[in-house]
Amino acid sequence: MLALIIILRRLTLTLEPLLEELRLLAAHARNWRTETGIPRVAMVQGDVPAHALAAVYEPMVNLILRGSKSMTVGDRVFNYNPASYFVMSVDLPAVGEVHPEATGAPYLAVSLTLTPERIATLLADLPPVKADPQSGAFSVAAVTPELLDAWVRMLRLMNSPEDIPALAPVYEHEILYHVLKGPHGWMLRDIASPGTMLARIGNAIRWIRHNFADEFVVESLAGQEAMSVSAFHRHFKSVTNMSPVQYQKRVRLLHARTKLLARQQSVTSVAMEVGYRSVPQFNREYARFFGRSPLKDAASLRNDADDAESSLNHHV
Repeated sequence: MLALIIILRRLTLTLEPLLEELRLLAAHARNWRTETGIPRVAMVQGDVPAHALAAVYEPMVNLILRGSKSMTVGDRVFNYNPASYFVMSVDLPAVGEVHPEATGAPYLAVSLTLTPERIATLLADLPPVKADPQSGAFSVAAVTPELLDAWVRMLRLMNSPEDIPALAPVYEHEILYHVLKGPHGWMLRDIASPGTMLARIGNAIRWIRHNFADEFVVESLAGQEAMSVSAFHRHFKSVTNMSPVQYQKRVRLLHARTKLLARQQSVTSVAMEVGYRSVPQFNREYARFFGRSPLKDAASLRNDADDAESSLNHHV
């Protein structure tokens, strides 16, 4: 036990200088997705509005630099902090919650959006690994000094934008390499390898996400991916922690929330546009998922967003 404590203390001493430099580099992030000028790399800071945390998340590696975050996917909850990073390998509707440090310093994080094409370029140089079908397509892993060091060099490019075209692809490959070598790297390998179970479910997920307002037949989606209906249901649930119908419903509700926040449409028109044929059903399912009626939820979120912006301006 004493030896483990010593190892953890040494690791913390190694990680802290890297984390501190990353915090300084990302210090101008706002409480919404803030672009860095580096392709696929973004950052966020502060009390992020609830509607931005309940969303359909793209495949990504998310690294927290300060504070902590929880992610709820289906009925599973993941918690992570600056000692860990979150990997999501397919598009997933999820609900997040961020927390500042105990000192009151605002939450701060950076992310790298994943693309199968860039991951595929690394696969030939990595030894094969066995997939863990029980892990789904998302998980939390411990950070390493090597991974943080690659992130530092990536974010330093914000100070020398002329170097981004030449060096950003190199550092992106290095970040992906360390994630691929990590405990959940198999998820990234599978989404970049056509024909794997995860890649086939990923195809179905993309279809549902892009056609969420349309009715679909599960048998048809299963047939497109050469699966039986029972196997398709089983694998879809293992990847997303939701059934195909639950996935579609959550995507519909998240899109409806975004439209209501824009104040441009009535509840009835929004319900119809996202695929509902019954407004009372839409109201029931919306209130069940978000805890409030559509109109009350939109009004409350607008107030929360104004308060969050004021709080961030106070800290910056």
